[in-house]
Amino acid sequence: MSEGPTEIRITDLARPRLTPDQRAAVEGAGRMPVRFELESILQAAVEQTGLSNFGTDDFRERLAVWLQAAEEDEHLGPVGRISVHRDCVRYAANRLRFEDLIARHPEILEVEIRRPIIIAGLPRSGTTHLLNLVAADRRLRSLPYWESLEPIPDPRESPGADGVDPRLARCRATHALQDRFTPLLKNMHDLAPEHVHEEIEVQALDFSSYLLEWIATVPRWRDYYLTHDQTPHYAYMKNVLKALQWLRGPDRWVLKSPQHMEQLLPLMEIFPDATLVVTHRDPRSVIASAVTMLVYGDRMRRTRVEPEAVAAYWVDRVETLLRACVRDRDQVPEEQSLDVLFHEFMADDVATVERIYELANLPMTPEARAALDRFMRENPRGKHGRIVYDLKEDFGLDPAELRERFAFYFDRFAVREEW
Repeated sequence: MSEGPTEIRITDLARPRLTPDQRAAVEGAGRMPVRFELESILQAAVEQTGLSNFGTDDFRERLAVWLQAAEEDEHLGPVGRISVHRDCVRYAANRLRFEDLIARHPEILEVEIRRPIIIAGLPRSGTTHLLNLVAADRRLRSLPYWESLEPIPDPRESPGADGVDPRLARCRATHALQDRFTPLLKNMHDLAPEHVHEEIEVQALDFSSYLLEWIATVPRWRDYYLTHDQTPHYAYMKNVLKALQWLRGPDRWVLKSPQHMEQLLPLMEIFPDATLVVTHRDPRSVIASAVTMLVYGDRMRRTRVEPEAVAAYWVDRVETLLRACVRDRDQVPEEQSLDVLFHEFMADDVATVERIYELANLPMTPEARAALDRFMRENPRGKHGRIVYDLKEDFGLDPAELRERFAFYFDRFAVREEW
């Protein structure tokens, strides 16, 4: 009889005990100061790619707000600052490569993305597992993590002697470093290079998403993002997906992002024939998992680890996501949408996919069923070990008070209580 997953309790969230490797990395990063200056970011991307056409200039305002917000994060440490800086250069370089590809092949913009299956749901509500399970069906186009980081290949590069795409090789090297310095991240959210990822990295080419909130404390950016219509930025993301489809099919996508919960109307305007799948879970479990993951990573990113402050921010942020979802959910046509309850999905993963396929008019072939079953065998839940969460002890949060705060969500969806 096989044993269940190992339970892991992180006991040093508030007062991290850094390993010698972690201390050395933080000290080394401190000797490499970076500046959050718009023109230097863009110049670095130009030098990296040999390109200069960024397309329309409206993104500069958004990037400037990103950088100002990051600069205002007083406890963002050397590792965190380097991470934000490198991400901004990478997104700018990705944008340059995309605009260059479109200039050389304008026919890409005529590519049709037909009837995508799009998953929305709170972070930590099963969206990643559902995405990877559906993506095991090779009739669908999906976005592996390595490809999401560098979606457009550099025409100056070619595969190595081992035939591996240099973008994948870089992602594998970065993933190995991440696992070395924060080994428990994979227990909470495994970003293995070949695993399928959400399209939020693609949205970052237009510098408009909630992505920055996951790596820095940036209320200035949050407020800017939430008060601007995201429809044009979803349209930009769709054009990047067209380029990816043109580079490598097939032509029907499976996508997902928790951000879509607060952007259902822009999402459906840009993908009007999409099949929308919305996952639902007790938001207290979502918060416990998400803030534990964030605070655990903060031991490397930040000069001060503040579990209760992180929790307060994300309780508020999750409420914003859920209120937007409750507000807009019924505006998505019933014949194109499906609500998936976490406990039902966990009880029978493949049966949930069968419901999605029926709604999406995608036949469940024997080959597809075999692929789904194989994925389930090879990716058992908790295969790296299961993290044990404690809202009260770790974050000073009262589950009963949170239940009252999120009553509007429990009233709207038949979510099973987990606390």
